[in-house]
Amino acid sequence: MGFASFTDEYSSPVAPSRLFKASILDSHNLIPKLLRQGIKSIELVQGDGGAGSIKQVNFIDGRDFSSVKYHIDEMSEDKYTYNYTLLEGDALVEKLQKITYEVKFELSPSGGTISKVTSKYYSDGDFMLGHQSRQRKGTDDVQSCGSPPSPKP
Repeated sequence: MGFASFTDEYSSPVAPSRLFKASILDSHNLIPKLLRQGIKSIELVQGDGGAGSIKQVNFIDGRDFSSVKYHIDEMSEDKYTYNYTLLEGDALVEKLQKITYEVKFELSPSGGTISKVTSKYYSDGDFMLGHQSRQRKGTDDVQSCGSPPSPKP
């Protein structure tokens, strides 16, 4: 099994509590309004929206992806962290087993937010994901490639 991990970091003048509320807790309302050109809706498929819940993102017609479903693994409103796993959808290409995301909002020295998003790609066989396979903007920092990380005890 192959493995690649990328970390993207962004800064915002908005405080972590407000950014977490808007982009995580109220994402189903806010994101489709802000990204009308790409996202049609975000639906709660199972659960109450907290850890253990499943959400589905539906993209507008004519896009490469029609929808993706993801499982909320962990969510902490106190620590401003949000971890989720992509379960199914067009973004999981044939050679990818799963993609996990770890999102963390930290207070910046100026009172705003530093957002860190680590995405981990788990692939079948010798398939390796590289920078050219990720079409995202931000600061890509390849943390590790090769074998998947050891499980936490």
